[in-house]
Formats: sequence, C-alpha cells, structure tokens
Amino acid sequence: MKKFVGPVIIGLVVILSIVIWWRYYFVFAEGVKAGNLNYFERKGFLFKTWEGRLVQDGFQSPNPGALQSNEFRFSASSDSVAVLLERSGGQFVELRYKEYLNPLPWRGASKYVVTEIVEIRDSGRNGLPIQ
Repeated sequence: MKKFVGPVIIGLVVILSIVIWWRYYFVFAEGVKAGNLNYFERKGFLFKTWEGRLVQDGFQSPNPGALQSNEFRFSASSDSVAVLLERSGGQFVELRYKEYLNPLPWRGASKYVVTEIVEIRDSGRNGLPIQ
C-alpha cells in the first residue's frame, strides 16, 4: 500500500499544477484593440492594480435588437504602460493585450491584460506611434 501512496500524491500534484497553469497562466488569445480611453485608475484592497476601460466605435449586443456600448475593460501589466495610459484619458489609443482564461488578484481584475501601447493620438488629430 505504501508503494502506491507516493506516486499517487506526485501524480495529483502534477495534475493540479497543470490545471492551475491552464486556468490562470495560459494565454488564450493575443490581439490589438483600439478606441477612446474612458478611464484609467489604480485600485484594489490588497493588491493595487491598474484598471481601465476603452470605448470602441460601434455597438455590440448579445441580444438581437438591443443596443449596448462596445466596451473593453482591461488591466495594465506594468507601470511603464500605466504611466502613458494615465495621461491619455479621452484620447484614441491602440493597445496590444493578452487574454487569460481567468484573472488573478495580483495581475488585475480583468482577464484582459494590456502589455504594450501601439499608438496614442488625440481624437481630432493624427498621432505618432509610441516607441
């Protein structure tokens, strides 16, 4: 009986590790979203994270015949990205993001995490890409 307890425990730990990685660290999708930055703030009780909302052009609704604003709620991955976004409220921004299956408290409240700013421009003028 003792011969089987060790391998079973090791197997359960390996399976649990794979499930945790899959649910919280596996990057499901990567992409770029663009729109007007509605708000961007640092919030949280225990873990302070950067959270924002991007309002995209057009309307999207899960129910036929209903109208709903097309919003993209996201978290920022680093302070360097956060500093630029903090100064870009109301402007048109283009953001590169990663989508995870589930959020983690220290990563942010959203499953979408912005990793890079592609472009910031004033709503009325052409902008230059961010380097």
